[in-house]
Amino acid sequence: MRRFVAPKILLLLLCLTGFVPGAAAALPPVVDGEPLPSLAPVLDRVTPSVVNIYTQTRVRIRSPLLDDPFFRRFFNVPDRPRERVSQSLGSGVIVDAEQGYVLTNNHVIAGADDISVTLSDGRSFRGEVIGLDPDTDLAMIRIPAEDLEALPLADSNALRVGDFVVAVGNPFGLGQTVTSGIVSALGRAGFRGLEYQNFIQTDASINPGNSGGALINLRGELVGINSAIFTPSGGNVGIGFAIPSDMAQYVMEQLAEFGEVRRGTLGIYVQDLTAELAGALDLEDRQGALVAEVVRDSSADRAGIRAGDVIVGIAGYPVRNMREFHNVEGQLPVGEERSLEYVRDGASHSVTLGVAELREIDGGMLDERLAGARFEELPAKMRGDRVKGVLVAGLDRRSRVARAGLRPGDIITAANRQSVQSLAELQESLDAGRGPILLQIRRDGNDYVARID
Repeated sequence: MRRFVAPKILLLLLCLTGFVPGAAAALPPVVDGEPLPSLAPVLDRVTPSVVNIYTQTRVRIRSPLLDDPFFRRFFNVPDRPRERVSQSLGSGVIVDAEQGYVLTNNHVIAGADDISVTLSDGRSFRGEVIGLDPDTDLAMIRIPAEDLEALPLADSNALRVGDFVVAVGNPFGLGQTVTSGIVSALGRAGFRGLEYQNFIQTDASINPGNSGGALINLRGELVGINSAIFTPSGGNVGIGFAIPSDMAQYVMEQLAEFGEVRRGTLGIYVQDLTAELAGALDLEDRQGALVAEVVRDSSADRAGIRAGDVIVGIAGYPVRNMREFHNVEGQLPVGEERSLEYVRDGASHSVTLGVAELREIDGGMLDERLAGARFEELPAKMRGDRVKGVLVAGLDRRSRVARAGLRPGDIITAANRQSVQSLAELQESLDAGRGPILLQIRRDGNDYVARID
C-alpha cells in the first residue's frame, strides 16, 4: 500500500500547482496576470546595430637563406619575399547610420590590410578606416551601406554598480551572441599601453571576438564598448571590461571631424594625494590631485596655479585622484574654457582656464606618442663634448613615456637610431617613421634605451 501513496500525493501536488504531465515543457505566457520578463524586445532593436568584423593582415617574410646567392641559384629559388596572411575577428557598433560609422576597438583593426564588416542581416561590406586612437583602444571605420540602424548612446556617468547590462558581440567567430550580467565595478584602470582608462567591469560573458561589441542597458542604449577580459585560461571567468560610452562618444566625434583625437590640456602635471602629503598640507580630505608642476606660459601658469595646489574639480567633474583628472583633461575641447576647482592653504578657489592642445603644450612635439612628456633644449651648463641632446624637463608619471622608463632629467641623445642634439632634430627623427620609437637616453653617466609603442 505504501508504495502507491507517494505517486498519488505527487500527482495531487502537480495538479494543485498547475503543472500536469505533458505540459511542463512549455512555460505559461503569464504568471499571476503579468507577462514573463524577456530581453527579446530590446534585443530586436539592438542586434541590427552590432556587426561582425573580420580582418586580414599580410606580413612579408623572408628566409635568411634567400640572402645567399649560391643557395638561390642552386635551388632555383626566385628572389622575392613570401607573404603570411594573419586573420582576426572582432565586433563593432553602428553609431551613425547616415555616415555608416562603426565604432570598434583599435586592437581589432590596427595594421589590417583588409577589413570586412558583416551585418546581422547577412550583408557584408569592406570597411574604410576613419581613424585610430591607441590611447583609449578605440577606432572608427565606415561602410558604404544603406538602411543601417545606429545604437543610441546612454550617459555612462549614470551607471551604478549592480545595474543590469547585456553584452552583444561575435565570440570565437560563432556569430552574433548575447550574454547578460551586471555592472561589477566602475573606474577600473591599470592596463598597459593605454593612456586613458576608466573601464566598466562586468560579469556578462565576454570572450575573444567580443572586442568592439556593445555593452547595453535594459533600455537598449549603448553604455560601453567591450574591450578586454581578465582570464588565466583564455576563456571568460566573469571579469570583463568595457570603455564607457562617454569616452567613446568623445573619441568618435574627434575621429569623425579630424581623423585623429586632439586632446586638451591645461598645462598641469599632477600626482596622487597620499596620506603623507595630505598631512603635510594640513588637508582633512585625501581626495584630489596634487599639482606637481605647472608648464611655463600655459593657461594654468597665467592663472596663478602653482605646485602644491590640490585640484578637486575640473569642468564640473569631481577629481578624487590623478587618474580622474587625467581622463577628464584629455577630453576637454581645445580652444574653449573650462573651470578648475582647487584648494590652497585650506581655502577653496575656482578659476576658468583656456584649453590648449596637448601636442602644443608638450614642448611643441607634434607626436602623440610622446604625450605626457615636456622637452626642452639642453641648457648650456649641461652640455659638453660627450653630452648633447634634448632634456626631458617634465613628465606625467602615468603617461606612456613614463611607463617606457623615461624620467625627468633624462637626456635624449638619439631617436630611431639618429643622433639628436636639438628639439628640431628630435622632431625630424620622429617624423621619419610612425612605428615604435626607440630613444637612446643618457642618465647619471650611463646610457639606456627606451622603446615607446
